Amino acid sequence: MTEQTPAAPLDPRRRVEHFRDLTRDYLDGRLSEEAFRPLRLMHGLYRLRETTMLRVAVRDGRLDAAQLRALARIAHRRGLGGVRLTTRQNLQFSGPAIAEVPEILAELAEVGLSSFMTSGGCVRGITLDPLAGVACDELEDPRPWRALLDRWRETLPLASRLPGKFKIAINGAREDRVALAAHDLGLDLVRDARGELGFRVLVGGGLGRDARLAEELTGFLHWPHLLTYSEAVLRVHARDGGGARLRTLVRRIGMAAFADRVAREWAGLCDGPGTLDREQVAAAARRFAVAPVTAEAPAQPVATTGPADYRHWVATNVRAQRDPERAIVTLSTKGRDVLPGWLSAAQLEWLAGVVETASDDEARLTGAQQLVLPRVRRARLFELWAEARAQGLAEANVGLLTDLVACPGIRECDLAHGDPQSIAAAIRDRFQDRAALRDIGPLTLRISGCPNACVHHNLADIGIRGLRKQGGARYQVLIGGHGGRGARLGEPLGASFAAAEVPEVIDTLLGVHLQWRLPGEPFAGTVRRVGTAPFRAALELRAAAAPREVAHG
Repeated sequence: MTEQTPAAPLDPRRRVEHFRDLTRDYLDGRLSEEAFRPLRLMHGLYRLRETTMLRVAVRDGRLDAAQLRALARIAHRRGLGGVRLTTRQNLQFSGPAIAEVPEILAELAEVGLSSFMTSGGCVRGITLDPLAGVACDELEDPRPWRALLDRWRETLPLASRLPGKFKIAINGAREDRVALAAHDLGLDLVRDARGELGFRVLVGGGLGRDARLAEELTGFLHWPHLLTYSEAVLRVHARDGGGARLRTLVRRIGMAAFADRVAREWAGLCDGPGTLDREQVAAAARRFAVAPVTAEAPAQPVATTGPADYRHWVATNVRAQRDPERAIVTLSTKGRDVLPGWLSAAQLEWLAGVVETASDDEARLTGAQQLVLPRVRRARLFELWAEARAQGLAEANVGLLTDLVACPGIRECDLAHGDPQSIAAAIRDRFQDRAALRDIGPLTLRISGCPNACVHHNLADIGIRGLRKQGGARYQVLIGGHGGRGARLGEPLGASFAAAEVPEVIDTLLGVHLQWRLPGEPFAGTVRRVGTAPFRAALELRAAAAPREVAHG
């Protein structure tokens, strides 16, 4: 028995019923493991080491109170503890019994959540700026375009029949908060000299073992052609890619040849049925309509009075938004006694009440495993801080060293060589002085258990990647990565280290930064100005104590 992916999406409830039948056939022995594997992956279900994992898509990267309560209920009733936030604005349940997954999916469908097309060979969920619609630096709201793309990927048969994953990101602000250059397809909203709206299109990005930054395919694509042009890119990738990621094809044939193939493919799609019109765009935009902001002046920074801990929290976790009476609040999942990105069932239940009363029934997920409340009234900030503090979600560390991102590693993943979560805990224990963290300044730290870069270690100020060497896990350091405008891949610093050495390795790098920095200069600025040589030399001194260690390129 096999399943053919449908040409158009089934109704979510019918899709769940269909997967329930497939799961029953598998558990009863009528469907082989080989046949069931691509079907469960298309529904976000993984079998990892000794456990399972269910990935759930969060449409537009946002959750309302009903969805948060459903997640809390599922986690509590089924003994899953909570959820883990991912770097793709999704969330994951760890350890669900395969027999229970269809029932979990049914509960999720009741509140508009789904796991469909979160894994397997398909166009995955589309990364969106978590501050879309409220950011002060926004040029155009990307949310309607993201909604149109989402519908397109769900209805286009090719989008669910690819040889591998295909990732898209869309941005509409001056700051790139989605790492456009790390995606197979990056879409940057721009206007041409006449004021017409369109997209700067990037292709061929991807991280991991064969990391490559996306290149510009076209500087301006007029908005009506968004879907047809994206389909042309997808067709060329599926036809000519040989089963590899798009970046491999672009590297092999070059951008000029790839652009020519896309142009020839698009010739048969341009101005066809997939061309967008203003009515379609307006309909997509209505989902995101809010009362217009009438302030004559830009929103001012949030004023701070009160206890020192509250003032520090406002300085790091709160930022202005377009409405001068409201603010954007980041609730940190990076407290001292929790795993990065983890939300318990009790915290999810509390969040449901908060988003109802404090943030217009909306919370958003970020690519740094954090939770954003985009529309908090400034008059409510102190009360929210006090409540979040009681829940362990008010650590004042957003953008600082301990706001690190770490994958689950060997706790869940078959590909991992080590345990980034334990390293994250050791780093947190090593760097507890909040004043020292503020003095170090803004810094991104990302830790992967293998070279595959699920947490984007290639794009961090300091990236740590797990290696398999001499029969055990080792960790290599990269520095100088950046995922925003002017994206850069981090440079490896040679020797690798044991897990227990990593916190001291970080301390060594910070010592070089503090020695060389100019007043007020962040770690990234120091690396750009002086280069990697002083940092490399410092780590070579540390590695000298292990004479059998071999440097990696």
